[in-house]
Amino acid sequence: MRLLILTAVASLVASAAAAEPSGKLLLYTSQPNADAQATIDAFMEAYPGVEVEFFRDGTTKVMAKLESEFAAGSPQPDVLLIADTVTMEGLEAQDRLLAYPEADVSAYEAGLMDEEGYYFSTKLITTGIVYNTAAPLKPVSYKDLLAPEAAGKIAIPSPLTSGAATITMATITSDPELGWDYYEGLAEQDTLADGGNGGVFKAVAGGEKLYGFLVDYLAIRSRDEGAPIEFVFPTEGVSYVTEPVAILKTAANPEAAKAFVDFLLSEDGQALAAKQGYLPAHPGVTPPAGFPPRSEIKLMKFDPAKALAEDQEMKLRFTEMFGG
Repeated sequence: MRLLILTAVASLVASAAAAEPSGKLLLYTSQPNADAQATIDAFMEAYPGVEVEFFRDGTTKVMAKLESEFAAGSPQPDVLLIADTVTMEGLEAQDRLLAYPEADVSAYEAGLMDEEGYYFSTKLITTGIVYNTAAPLKPVSYKDLLAPEAAGKIAIPSPLTSGAATITMATITSDPELGWDYYEGLAEQDTLADGGNGGVFKAVAGGEKLYGFLVDYLAIRSRDEGAPIEFVFPTEGVSYVTEPVAILKTAANPEAAKAFVDFLLSEDGQALAAKQGYLPAHPGVTPPAGFPPRSEIKLMKFDPAKALAEDQEMKLRFTEMFGG
């Protein structure tokens, strides 16, 4: 009897060990290097049997590398962690992603995750209004930027350059209270639409412009470090990118990839995102210093499939308004 019990215990231990993910995991990511390394280190601490290697660049360059690998018939990564859901929608449409419907997303707000489990939002990087503290107008709404005193003093990132700006454009123009009329109003305000978020920050913080659209963490971090700016979550709500994670259908190590997804969606993974200065997607995890409570941040409606389908049409219309 004692031998049978010992054999059963040994079998259970062996089964548990076999179930624990192990081996190499290759990650392609657009996270900043320091954030990517911190994420990998925390994951490997939680899953010591997995060794993670990663390639890091901007989402556009990551996707260019991946597309060339698709063309050669040899995609390399197990898992992707990139900027936006529109790119993930494109990969899903191409049948490049592995569904993981068993992932626990029960705590998350409806609409943040792909309904079939092909990709998962890991944080909220919202875009709101930044303004110089010397500005006479203190905006609280998008429509405030259409006031006469803001004319010629606005800078926004271009959707021809910035993925977050593309999503902001798709979100605002789909809003029934704003729509394309709002962008036409910005164009009539002689708004500068050029480059990415970094250029907008420099223009507003330096006083060259007084108002702009900017991603939250850049504005809040810089404000708290002494930059003469304030950041507003507009009353209408904010657009957002979610740095989604997805498993490639061709993943060599899908079990480790699933564990990576599980870690990012766990409260520990979400607390790491907050520690890095980002707004966690998990509503139960406290935002980083400088952010309002999650309950006070209204997310505007966004349809990534619609944004993907209308991407070129929207960018053409934007170019006609603001120039290329």
